[in-house]
Parts: sequence; C-alpha cells; structure tokens
Amino acid sequence: MQTDISPQIAAPAPGRAPVTRRQQIAAGVRDSFSAGLGIFPLGIALGLLVLQAGLPAWLVPALSLSAFAGSLELLLVGMVAGTTPLAAIALTVLVVNFRHVFYAFSFPLHLVRNRLAKAYSVYAMIDEAYAVSASLPEAERSGPRLLAMQLASQSYWVGGGLVGIAIGWALPAPIKGLEFALCALFTVLTLDAFRSRDDIPSVVLAGASVTLALVLTPSVALFTALLLFVALLLARHAIIARRTTRRAARPTTGGSTTGGSTTGGSTTGGPTTGGGLTAGRDSAARCAVRETADA
Repeated sequence: MQTDISPQIAAPAPGRAPVTRRQQIAAGVRDSFSAGLGIFPLGIALGLLVLQAGLPAWLVPALSLSAFAGSLELLLVGMVAGTTPLAAIALTVLVVNFRHVFYAFSFPLHLVRNRLAKAYSVYAMIDEAYAVSASLPEAERSGPRLLAMQLASQSYWVGGGLVGIAIGWALPAPIKGLEFALCALFTVLTLDAFRSRDDIPSVVLAGASVTLALVLTPSVALFTALLLFVALLLARHAIIARRTTRRAARPTTGGSTTGGSTTGGSTTGGPTTGGGLTAGRDSAARCAVRETADA
C-alpha cells in the first residue's frame, strides 16, 4: 500500500505544536499539501490510463480505495488489461511493496489509539505519509494530525482518478502514447535515484535482469526481471558483507600483516621480495670484496 512516486516532500514549517484536536487535524491537512502536488496529477493519469486500456471506469475508484498503491496501480492497469495470471500479479505486488515492512519500524503508529484508526493508518502508510511524518518534530506529532494527513493524501489520489475519468470521457479520441506514461515515470525515478546515489552496480544489475527476462521469458518479462533483480541485489549484499567481515577480521600488528606482509625485510610464507632481495645482494657483494682483499 504505497504511493511510491514521491515528489520532493517539503518539511512542514516549524511552529507551535497544535493543542486542540481541531488544530491538530488542520495541521495534518496542511502537512499533506506538498505531497498532494504530486499525488493528484498521478491520480489523473490513472483515470486516463484505465479508460484508454478499455477497462471499466469503476476500476479507478475501486483500485484507489482497495489498494491505494500509487505507481503499482498504474502497473496493475497494464497487467489486468493483458490478463496476467493472478499469481504473477500477487507476487509483483509483494515485490514492489515489500519495503513497507521496514516503514513500520519507525512510523509513529503508537500515536493512534483507536484500533480501526490504527488499521487505516497501516493501510495508508504510503511513501509520502512516511516522509511527511519523518520531517515533523517529535513533539508536534499526534494521532489526529497523522490520520488527517493520510486521509487528505488518499483523497487527492481518489479525486485525481475521478478527474482523470471525467477528462477521458470528455476527450474526443484517446491520447496516443499515454500508455508510455508509466514507463517514462519509472525512467525519471531511476535517473533521479542514480544521480542522488551514484550507484552504478545497481543500474548494471537492473539492466542485466531486464535483458535476461526479455530473452528467457518475454511473455512475463516484468515478473522475471523483478525476481532476478532482487536475487542479484541479495547476492551483492552477501558478497559485500563477507568482504567487510574479512577486512575487519584481518589483524595488523606493528609493521607486519599476517599472511602477506614483510617482517624484518622478508615475507612470511613466501619468497623474499623487495628489501629482502636488496639486503641479500649487498651481503654477497661485501663477501666478494673481502675475499678479493684476502687474496
């Protein structure tokens, strides 16, 4: 359950913590404005894509209310239109939304007292809600403020979808190339992530995953690419962790290092190199001079 196309969330302006319940709700709605600037237009794109894919209009609010999954909903439009198997859809949802598991560790759910309200807060724990909540000082957080911000964020998404339906019905003909909007969106997000982190290995692994998926399973390339990419990321993480452990466990005492460094001009466990060879040559030269002098 996420809207993972996060705009640049602006931190709410610092000020006095809201005191009354009404002030807390009003503050939560204000907190959602920066996120709403990105959520609402994407909701419009969802409504247009559903209609252009030949799917019924009721699917837009149905997805927005049942899943509230942002870019995943845009992805599901193509999968549903292409009659993708249900198992593939379920696994894709799990892989794309899996990072929400880690949001729960630091999301302030303890502020929400009511059980139903807490269940909704878990359901509406989108990327934007997490970012806005994290930007608030701890003293200014509260259950009503958090819930108001999440409800407002979902209203932007649902409202944008309904506006998209209205625009789609008003257009005389489908917009050519609109189906490429999702691909363009993920391309922009990938470029932004690459520029902010400069992580070339991840980009290479992603490209390799897509290439292999298109060659091996062209009919379910997206599903295969996701699995391959996750597997490669896990393998890369294991290799990096093992290298880090080995470096940390390698002792260094004085000027020597176990298994490969020099001690007293010679290398432990290997042929003499560097300063050891020079010392040997000097000793041999001195012996030759002495023998010549004696003769």
